[in-house]
Amino acid sequence: MRGKRQANFELLRIVAMLMIIVLHYLNKGGLIQPYTQDHSAVNYAAHLIEAFCIVAVNCYVLLGGYFMVESVWKPGRVVSLAAQILFYSLLIPVVLICAGVVSPGKLSVYDWLNYVLPVETEHYWFATAYLVLYLFAPLLAAGVRAVDRKTLRTIIGVLALYFCIWKSVVPAKLATDRYGYDYGWFLFLFLIAAYIRLYGLPRLEKKRNAAFLYAGMCLGMAVLTAVSGSLAEALPPLAYYMDMPDTYNHVLCLFASVGLFMLFRDMKPWEGGAAERIRRLAPYTFGVYLLHEHILMRYQWMQWLYVDAVQGSWAFIPHMAGCVLIVYAVGTMVDCVRAWIFRGVRKLFVQRRPE
Repeated sequence: MRGKRQANFELLRIVAMLMIIVLHYLNKGGLIQPYTQDHSAVNYAAHLIEAFCIVAVNCYVLLGGYFMVESVWKPGRVVSLAAQILFYSLLIPVVLICAGVVSPGKLSVYDWLNYVLPVETEHYWFATAYLVLYLFAPLLAAGVRAVDRKTLRTIIGVLALYFCIWKSVVPAKLATDRYGYDYGWFLFLFLIAAYIRLYGLPRLEKKRNAAFLYAGMCLGMAVLTAVSGSLAEALPPLAYYMDMPDTYNHVLCLFASVGLFMLFRDMKPWEGGAAERIRRLAPYTFGVYLLHEHILMRYQWMQWLYVDAVQGSWAFIPHMAGCVLIVYAVGTMVDCVRAWIFRGVRKLFVQRRPE
């Protein structure tokens, strides 16, 4: 985008990353347990929070697709993304070894392969899928502009059947279902974002309708998970529906994601100090993800913040809020330093054009 970034979209970028940290806190911190093992009110509350946050990844990809379909594709952006991923993948083990947190002898050749080739090894599955999406973006954008509205809608409908509708109703694991953890799902989300950018969704352009869609689908995911989990002991096939709603490519999650995206999209533009602060913070959200989701960090930060101390307790809610803010703040500061280093490197190696 030329000119100022739109604060409403940048705010969604920040909110989505906060939601992603919440999801990691709940799942990797052991705060969420299957309903077949835990019927406590605390566990129900954790599942409800998860249902309202599971849309985060889809919204992040919708944001990218929404702007990529109209923007100029730049090879330098691919290099920049890859360099940012490699920066965290390589630097974090070095820092942790120097700090005495990790013993070099415990890191195998395969571990270092993950650090040296983070994209190829899916060290960060999201980063790998997003980078592939960016490589396909100019082809997808050209294809979207080459077909008419009806054709694009038909393609999206057929792909929806393939990626999410069948998996949402058939009570069995499908061989092609990767739960949305792959670039194929991201390419599909790109097409949805492109459709929204080009043609809009008139019924969701009222914020009330978008909010109802988001909240209704999230509650639907929570209820389906709870009911299926409660009945799964007597009817084991229902255990499938206990797990499936909380996957990125479930039909309820898809509709909830579109609802939240449209809610932010149709916010009235605003300016001022708050908008400027949002614009300054938003570019560092990807760095927050790369820091706290590094293989050596994704469980380590939970130990540092004593997440296990609040398992099974209502204290997890304020503790979660504090941990999420700490992780986001630290990640933002680290990525600020990373951006400063990258700017310095560019000045050293990129010659300015003569006037």
